[in-house]
Amino acid sequence: MDYVTVAAAKDTPGLRLVLTAGVPGPWGESAKSILAYKGLGYTPVLQEGGGENRELFEWTGQNSAPVAVYEDLPPACHWLDLLMLAERLAPEKPLLPEDPGQRAQAIGLSALLAGADGFAWQRRLQMFAPMMAMEEPPEMIARMAHKYGWSEAASAQATQRMLGICGELDRVLGAQQARNCEYFMGENVTAVDFYWANFAGMIKPLGPEDNPMPDYMRATYERVDAATAACLTPRLEAHRDMMYQRHIALPLDF
Repeated sequence: MDYVTVAAAKDTPGLRLVLTAGVPGPWGESAKSILAYKGLGYTPVLQEGGGENRELFEWTGQNSAPVAVYEDLPPACHWLDLLMLAERLAPEKPLLPEDPGQRAQAIGLSALLAGADGFAWQRRLQMFAPMMAMEEPPEMIARMAHKYGWSEAASAQATQRMLGICGELDRVLGAQQARNCEYFMGENVTAVDFYWANFAGMIKPLGPEDNPMPDYMRATYERVDAATAACLTPRLEAHRDMMYQRHIALPLDF
């Protein structure tokens, strides 16, 4: 992917998307696949994973990724703000139901995956644990762990929280399939489907031919105990694969 610097992005018109360069960050990959589904082009802007990113912070108030900036609108730094921006820019391909009740359910399920204390948040707490147990954790890891409120207690309960979230997702998808519906909500793809497909890779990434992620990152993602591996039920894994077959282009480009 051809990135521009923050300095260049400030003067670039249209939609700009700040992404962590060189790795398939799950929040960033979710944003990319949602924008691609909607046919929204963007200028990719480079962010250094775990870095201070001072210039980015001065521009957006955020030093992590993804961040979407459209023309002169305020930066969309939160996953829901980014989703709602995409909904406004391309309403003809909605990823949230119109019905208020179903809309609330779709946002709620998405929050279980992408939100604070959600699936990806808990997986990050798990992944920080080995390095945070070191006498002197790497500065970058310590900085990221602080963002996620890492503690031994928080890390210890992460697996059970992930199992609870995936249990609910599996239940919802099972009920849908009993009605001959393949997606989490109704008969059409929604944001929930995109978030699950992208976040599932945190415990079982796609193979190197489809996801050419750095070896260190793959090793970290694939380092799971039996309980964490159980989060990816056969039904949830099949749904993840279906999303890549139908809606998310491969190989991933980051």
